Amino acid sequence: MTAAEPVSLTAPELRGKIVASQRWSEVAYLHWRVSADLIAPLLPAGIRPDVHDGSSWVGLIPFYLDRARLGRGPAIPYFGDFTEVNVRLYGIDERGRRGVVFLSLEASRLAAVLAARAAFSLPYRWSETSIRHVNGAIEYTASRHRGRGGARIVIRPEDTPVVNDPTADFLTARWGLFTTRRSRTIFLPNQHEPWTLFSAQLITLEDSLMERAGLSGVANRPPDSVLYSPGVTTQFGSAD
Repeated sequence: MTAAEPVSLTAPELRGKIVASQRWSEVAYLHWRVSADLIAPLLPAGIRPDVHDGSSWVGLIPFYLDRARLGRGPAIPYFGDFTEVNVRLYGIDERGRRGVVFLSLEASRLAAVLAARAAFSLPYRWSETSIRHVNGAIEYTASRHRGRGGARIVIRPEDTPVVNDPTADFLTARWGLFTTRRSRTIFLPNQHEPWTLFSAQLITLEDSLMERAGLSGVANRPPDSVLYSPGVTTQFGSAD
């Protein structure tokens, strides 16, 4: 199984109204190669695994989210400002649209968790999350309430830009997400400026989120790709 064509590095123009926007900063991308057969049962109906270089991929992605807005309104104070850690897969539908499939998303603002679950049917979990800088490294943590899983990730961004890298492009140039609402698979498009990517060193990884999501054993081996980005501002369009 191979992908039909290379990913697009430019987001398609959003049609209709902007339903939300937010800033994603200090993004760490940890990715592992996995068998397409492993993740196929975890994808929504009608979505098949997207494959690159002979593999599908699973990502563990921590970052800082802020400047969250609904529509073109003002930034939401406090509740639109938190560290997030998500576990994600990559799928493609019968129309050839590539998208992210989230297995879980950790966030510390309960109101934001409930709103995202209600509005976009995303599997957010209420967790204690944080980001801090230590001697040039970045530490991200997530701990679900009631001891139901968590992660601690420490990376050190490097000065080496990542450009003209098909694997990095496949993993980061994603212009929408698939989710299930009322037993129907929907596509929620987004757009943002191109990612600025750098290589990064993984210093520490302690994770149970991927196992909780049905990916047992994946985090027991080193990731096949570790990247860092200062971030982008993204906008979401209407679901299709």
